[in-house]
Amino acid sequence: MRSLAPEFVVMLAGITAALHVGKLPPAIPVLQEALGVTLVQAGFLLSLVQLAGMLAGALIGLLADSAGLRRSVLMGLGILVLASLLGSQAQSAAMLLLLRGVEGFGFLLVTLSGPGLIRHLVAPEKLSLRLGWWGCYMGLGTGSALLAGPWVMAQLGWQGWWVLMAVLSLLMLLWVWRSVPPDQQLHTQQTGPVGGALGRVLGRLRLTLSHPGPWLVAMIFATYSGQWLSVIGFLPSIYSEAGVNVALVGPLTALAAVVNIVGNVLSGRLLHAGVGARQLLYGGFAVMALTTWFAFSALTADFPWLRYVAVLLFSAIGGMVPGALFSLAVRLAPDSSVVSTCVGWMLQWSAFGQFVSPPAIAWLAAQAGGWHWTWMATGLLSLLGALLVSRVSRLKGFAGSH
Repeated sequence: MRSLAPEFVVMLAGITAALHVGKLPPAIPVLQEALGVTLVQAGFLLSLVQLAGMLAGALIGLLADSAGLRRSVLMGLGILVLASLLGSQAQSAAMLLLLRGVEGFGFLLVTLSGPGLIRHLVAPEKLSLRLGWWGCYMGLGTGSALLAGPWVMAQLGWQGWWVLMAVLSLLMLLWVWRSVPPDQQLHTQQTGPVGGALGRVLGRLRLTLSHPGPWLVAMIFATYSGQWLSVIGFLPSIYSEAGVNVALVGPLTALAAVVNIVGNVLSGRLLHAGVGARQLLYGGFAVMALTTWFAFSALTADFPWLRYVAVLLFSAIGGMVPGALFSLAVRLAPDSSVVSTCVGWMLQWSAFGQFVSPPAIAWLAAQAGGWHWTWMATGLLSLLGALLVSRVSRLKGFAGSH
């Protein structure tokens, strides 16, 4: 364990945080029976883990920049440990909803600090490759949880599943503490009068939000993340309603999440090879729009395996979008001192997309009496994402974002 390069330990911390996003979808049918959770409440359970990010992503990014990136990762993992342990004792949907919001705060501390921390740990020429790997955290984390969740719950119940997630997060916390070097500038950042520190914090926020790059990258991420979580998060419910064998639901959904890393890694390699971020983003959104039509259109209802292949392509090729956006967020940050603030702003909008989209698509499915109009909602999000890409690609400095 100690021989693993620190940047890869940081990546594993991101994967561990994403386990808490992925632990819920396979538990939805169980929670509906055990706690009386409705379909719309299930949508909010999927999205509430993003509440902290939606409300305060940039501010938490400022906290990470000021307090230290390693310390923020450790704090985030600690919050996930406590929230998951308390969640295992929840007796109502309301309590579980509240604790999912708390988990979101921990998730955000880990995931917005990761890119900036990796930036300090690797040589500049390796940054695109490493950030491409970092982009895998969501697919690997959620996919692993989707695959293991049904089996673990069969043995330990959903409460035992929540406890196991807490234990894994605690082990990851200890690994980061032992393997990642301490924050180099922690003491210098915290010295000086309170007023001066507050002025520096507000100055960082003003610097970040006064440039169009962070705004556009953030909104693009929202159009991607909202539809990805909606499609992958509801797959267990969709397949259960369609009569798919219960033993297959978990592995099928897990594979759909895990293949997202194909696009993440591919984007890093293509950027490193000189392919433009604009081409990767346009291609990712085009494929996502087309494949969700195949996956949910009533015209493909008699071809279930065609639908599943479309979901795999949706996740795999769509994975190029976050891989490219993490690289852009780091490179289009107005200054090196606000990288985590810029990433935090991006994840704040990402969280907004993930908070709004699952309940909205669940409502659409409830009104339509099925999931056959889902492709229209995801297609509109892809179109909006492509339009925003056309805007950000005109910014000064975008052409050098490889």
